[in-house]
Parts: sequence; structure tokens; C-alpha cells
Amino acid sequence: MRDLGPGGDSGPVTTRGITVLAGGLKETVEITKAADEAGFDGAWSGEFLNRSAVVSVAAMAAATEKIGVGTAIAYAVGRSPLVLANDARFLDELSDGRLTLGLGTGTRGMMVGWHGVTDPDGPASRMEELIPLLRRLWHLHEGQVQHEGRFFSCNITPTADIEPPLRPEIPIFTAGVNARMIEVAGRVSDGLICHPTITDQYLADIALPAIEKGATKMERDVAAVQLKGVIITSIHDDANQARREAAAQIAFYVAPKAYIPVMEASGFGSETAAIQEAFRAKDHDAMVAAVSDDMIDQMAAAGTLDEVRAQVAKLEQRYDHAALYSPSFTMSAERIRENTFAIIDAFRR
Repeated sequence: MRDLGPGGDSGPVTTRGITVLAGGLKETVEITKAADEAGFDGAWSGEFLNRSAVVSVAAMAAATEKIGVGTAIAYAVGRSPLVLANDARFLDELSDGRLTLGLGTGTRGMMVGWHGVTDPDGPASRMEELIPLLRRLWHLHEGQVQHEGRFFSCNITPTADIEPPLRPEIPIFTAGVNARMIEVAGRVSDGLICHPTITDQYLADIALPAIEKGATKMERDVAAVQLKGVIITSIHDDANQARREAAAQIAFYVAPKAYIPVMEASGFGSETAAIQEAFRAKDHDAMVAAVSDDMIDQMAAAGTLDEVRAQVAKLEQRYDHAALYSPSFTMSAERIRENTFAIIDAFRR
């Protein structure tokens, strides 16, 4: 985990990645191949109403040879532990050991409305039960796996020889926004996937103490828990347009009521109230206008090429791995594509 000093600087970031959350499967693969050729260390794809992280990452892995691939995130609900363990096993084999399994639960509404979860309470406890079980299932070749818990139950006795996985341990990162869910990373996972709206203040006051609390409880080394950040990135010759694009994505993220305490902890309570009021009125322009310059500077790298390079260099100091990604809310598919490839070109190694 990054040890942020008084100035927030812990030295140069070790790795840099690209995140793809828009477009179709072919475009996702095309972007990943371009990032691989450009020397990026990682490529990440997530899930939504119309995206599969598992299928995306399988295609990304099959099309590349060097770049790390990861789910950011795959939903840890809606799949049985065995299905999820086997998905990860095969993705890791397909990528020749380049997989990081990024997991999250989504909001309570997503758990119930999207995935049919009948017990949405205790999402952090759900993750803390699931992750050790996944690790046991990767060792099914060693014998029976029995588990009876609050959220999961399985009793599996191998009926034939099972080959061990390519790697005995696949890195698991967990997403978290509130302190209790962030604590999961300290307790049981290899890293925290930080939300794009995270700020220096939220890291210092909420996230890092929560990770330390979880690690201490489980007698783990807190330094072993990595931080993976997602940096909203928009490059345009017109700096104002780039900042508007970043502001739109920020507004999209903080529109749900669940983000009120998160934004208040970062000092952006008044802006969030205005964004959410505009969201209820379905006024996208007012949502974007309510995002302050300070919010953009804390949560995004947006502006001309030189401005973005300088801002990324500043923001990525927070993380062990910084994944850059194009905003998409209110943007055309053509502009998202243009911006994504501009990001790859800007940070080519």
C-alpha cells in the first residue's frame, strides 16, 4: 500500500493501466492491444447492464501477450462461488498468469434489482466470506471443500482427478467506497480498487485507516495491500471541453444518494446536493455545471495534452497502480474512442 507522506508523495507510481468501460467487445480488444503495444502495464474492463467483465477479459487476454488484464469490477453476486472460481481459473490460464480478479457488489439497488439477491444486507461480510472460499476452491485438487456460511454453502468432493490451477493464488482486488467496504481489502484481499471520485482527503481520513483497521484485525501486513486507482482522463485542445467532459462523469458518479457521506467527507457536500437536485430534475447541464473546479482537480486529469500529463503525474502518486479511463456520460461514441486512443498515445512508453 502507498505510504502517503505529508505532501502526498510516495515516489513514482510503479505501474499504469487503461480502463475500458464503454463500447463493444471488438473495440475493447482493439484498445487493449493498442495499450499493450504502447507499453501499458494493465488493461481493465468492468460490468454494467450491457457488459460482461469475464467475457471482455477473456477476449483481451487472448489477443495480447504481455499486458496484465483485470476485471474492474466483476460482480461478486449473481454467480456461485464455484462458477466465479472457475471463471478466474480459466481467465488466468488463458492469460498465462496475467489476471487480477477485481470484485465488487455494486449498490444495494444493483444487488436486488439486477442480480436478484434476496439478502442484500452485509455486503462487506459477504465479500469477506466469499474471497477465502474462492481461494479454497482454487485448491480443489487437494480434496473436499465444505463450507456453511451466512451467504454461501457448498459441499464439493472431487469425483475425478483435478489439475491444480496455473497459479496457486490469483490476486484478488476488492472495490470499496464506504469505510466498512474498504476495510474488506485490509482483511482479505490483495488490493483496493479505489472509486474514481476518491480524493486525497478521503484517502487520508477514511480509506487508509479503514485498510489498516482491517489488516490489523486479521494480523496481516497492511503494506501488502495495494491501491489501484481509476483516474478520469480527458484530453482535448480545448481545455474547457475536456474539463466539461470530466465534470459530466463526476456528476454521473455522485448522483446517487449513497455518495452524500463520501462527498461530504471530501468537502464537497454542497456541490453534491446541487448535482443530485439536478439529477432528480433530469437536467444534465445543471448536473455538470454544479461540479466545481476543485472537484475536477481532485478527481480527474482533464485539459490539454501537457496539462493532462502533469495532472496524471500528480494524481497517480496516490496509487500502486493507476488506471486511466475516458469519461463517457453525455459523450458520443466517437469522442470516447478518440479520447481513449489519445490517452494511450499520451502515455506511450
